[in-house]
Amino acid sequence: MDDTKKIGIIGSGSWATAIAKMLLNNVSSINWHFRNKEYIRQFQQFRHNPNYLTSVEFNMDNIYLSDDINEIVERSDILVLAIPSAFLKDVLKPLHLPLKDKFVVSAIKGLVPDENMIIGSYLTKFYNVPSTSIGVISGPCHAEEVALERLSYLTISSQDPEKAKRFSSLLSCPYIKTTISDDIYGTEYAAVLKNIMAIASGICHGLFYGDNFQAVLMANAIQEIKRFVDTVHPINRDIKSSAYLGDLLVTSYSQFSRNRHFGVLLGKGYSVKYAQMEMLMIAEGYYAVKSIKEINKDYNVYMPITDAVYNIIYEKISPPIEIRLLTEQLR
Repeated sequence: MDDTKKIGIIGSGSWATAIAKMLLNNVSSINWHFRNKEYIRQFQQFRHNPNYLTSVEFNMDNIYLSDDINEIVERSDILVLAIPSAFLKDVLKPLHLPLKDKFVVSAIKGLVPDENMIIGSYLTKFYNVPSTSIGVISGPCHAEEVALERLSYLTISSQDPEKAKRFSSLLSCPYIKTTISDDIYGTEYAAVLKNIMAIASGICHGLFYGDNFQAVLMANAIQEIKRFVDTVHPINRDIKSSAYLGDLLVTSYSQFSRNRHFGVLLGKGYSVKYAQMEMLMIAEGYYAVKSIKEINKDYNVYMPITDAVYNIIYEKISPPIEIRLLTEQLR
């Protein structure tokens, strides 16, 4: 893989738009898949994504847009998946070209529903992508701050360190600093779990728990993440690094966090259905907590925060009651 290879983005949301903005600092052109032809027309007319990060303008001479995923895959050597995990199977369903010769980078912070698999494992099992040809983008980096060019940090993980290094160089720019890792499983699972923890943080905020409690909640949250990822994929990792702890903190505290906002609505008394209707974007933690709960049946990791969020969302336990019970388990 070298820096002249063509890059394709699959996804049309805010994170896909932020990644396109980063890449175009370093590459001459990108291929970009939108499922909706009308959105493509509007993008071409107004030079920005019609639905997300509309303040970010693009030079259309540098972007090839298509609603045909096979066309984007055929034109690209590197593929970045930046779509909600719940829609991944539907988006890839029309694909008939192989992915095994591509370097596929997941910017998805969720699990594939039903299969309960992280994206890398799903791509390996169903699309024959070698584990050494899979990358993961993680770290505390909200798309909205990328749009504002506020300094952010990303970690690119791959079992092929050379591929991770080269792809990270394509994202690096004055407002993006990058590091690399070989922990594709730990960073993916941590990115999933931090969304669940952010929902918990939002619920507690909606219930008027203060900063003192939030600090305790986050201290317990990173321990819970560590217990799980160390059990599922036991390698030597520094859970305090930005790919894990940093991502947890920004997702749990930031005004831009959709998972935290979803939790706030639940804490304020909204039903799950109405909270989802109020949201303009997908809260990945809603799907993730069910999958993690099912995965954990095989591991029996102690996960009181995950259990509390699951009980509130899927068992419809009253948030004040469930969080009160949770407070007795935190230290």
